[in-house]
Amino acid sequence: MNAPRAVQGPRWLYLHGFASGPQSSKGVALSEHYSRRGIALERLNLRVPSLEHLRFSAMKRVVHDAIGGPSDRAIVFGSSLGALTACRVAEEDARICALVLLAPAFRISPRWRVRLGEEAWRRWEETDALEIDDYAEKRRTTVDYGFIRELESLEAHGDGWPDVRVPTLIVHGVNDDVALIDNARTWAAGKRHVRLVEVDDGHELVASLARIADEADAFLAGFTNGA
Repeated sequence: MNAPRAVQGPRWLYLHGFASGPQSSKGVALSEHYSRRGIALERLNLRVPSLEHLRFSAMKRVVHDAIGGPSDRAIVFGSSLGALTACRVAEEDARICALVLLAPAFRISPRWRVRLGEEAWRRWEETDALEIDDYAEKRRTTVDYGFIRELESLEAHGDGWPDVRVPTLIVHGVNDDVALIDNARTWAAGKRHVRLVEVDDGHELVASLARIADEADAFLAGFTNGA
């Protein structure tokens, strides 16, 4: 478990991506980076109620609960599906004061449908089991169709994009073939509170960890002054 917060101020949270976990390489690297500054970046477990029966609503509840009490505040980092979760919580929960999004999985339902193809998509719906790689536990498993059905329902409301009003930093790879950077560009366009940083990297952003830390440090300087 991560240590309690070493400084007063917002709670700092990290949300991992789909089929990942609290021990993800980006989460661990950023946690170590901020630990050296006296800040505990708490890596949440979003595999709820389980990876096989993953539900976005349950993931959001984990984040809401982790922020703390009514007067608490939070800075939230999120990777891929975790970044989308961070956005959807931020549009509901005024306790979030800033977001750092890494390759956010905007428009995830239509993107998955394209990547899988119609035949595989119908098979998933009919069998209620899509075979996937569990990156955290290094095994093959399945996720049920209820996961994507819930996300499709969420994206059907409004214009399908998260309505986020807090300062937001996005770091996204131009070679990302999982979460398309065009979606990040579309979402960020015209928003003065959103900064989009494009890097020469893919979805995992493993070559950009130092850049992510530098950009996040600069972006969040106002929250860490005096820490």
